[in-house]
Amino acid sequence: MRYSKIWAGRFLNRPNRFVAHVELDGQPVVCHVKNTGRCRELLVPGARVYLQESDNPARKTRFDLIAVDKGGLLVNMDAQAPNQVFREWAEAGHFVPGLTLLRPETTWGRSRFDFYWEAAGGRRGFVEVKGVTLEEDGHARFPDAPTERGVKHMEELIACQAEGYAAAVCFVIQMPGMKDFAPNDTTHPAFGGALRRAAAAGVEVLALGCRVEPDELWIDHTVPVRLDAGEAGAPGAE
Repeated sequence: MRYSKIWAGRFLNRPNRFVAHVELDGQPVVCHVKNTGRCRELLVPGARVYLQESDNPARKTRFDLIAVDKGGLLVNMDAQAPNQVFREWAEAGHFVPGLTLLRPETTWGRSRFDFYWEAAGGRRGFVEVKGVTLEEDGHARFPDAPTERGVKHMEELIACQAEGYAAAVCFVIQMPGMKDFAPNDTTHPAFGGALRRAAAAGVEVLALGCRVEPDELWIDHTVPVRLDAGEAGAPGAE
C-alpha cells in the first residue's frame, strides 16, 4: 500500500489514545493517531514521526500519524494497514493457491473474522489478521498490551477448524528486519497460551515481514514463528 502527502515531524505528546501533538516545520499540530494501542515504546518525546495529510477539509484534524522512527527502526503504526497489505498479498497468490474469493469482515456464528476465503477444489476458511509493532532486540512480539479480544479470536479460530474450515491467524509485522516472531508471554500469558492451543488444534500461524518506507508498506517475506519458550529468540531464551 502507498500513502500520499507524507510529512516528517517530531513527536511531542499524546493526550489521549486518538490524538497526538507533533511539531511540524517548527509549529505544533494536532494529529489523529491511527493506532489506539499503548505504543509507549514508540511514541516518546522527540521521536521522528511521519504524518499523512488528509484531503478532507471537513476533518477536525488535518494529519494522521502513521509511522515512527524507533532508534533507526522505521515502524508503521497504522492499525488499518495490516488488513490492507494482507489482502494485497493474498490476492497476489501468496496465501492460498487458486484463490477465488477473499471477503473481508465476515460473520460466522457469533464470530466476526477479518477475512473469509474460498479457493479451487472447494477449499474455504477464515483468517484473523493482527498488526505487530512491538520489537525487542530484533524480535517481533504480540501483543504490546493485554488483549482479551485476541484470546477470544484464537478460541473462535479453533472452533472454525473443528467445523471443517481452514483457519489461520496472520501476524503482519509492521517493521523490517525482524529475526522471528513470538507471543509476548510477559505482557499477556493468556494470549500466548491461546495461540499455542490454536496451533496445536491445526490453526495455521503465519508471521509476515514487511518492507517499510515513510510512504509505503508491503509484505515481502515470511518470518519464523517461535511458539515454545525454549526456542531460540523466544522470551526468556538466551
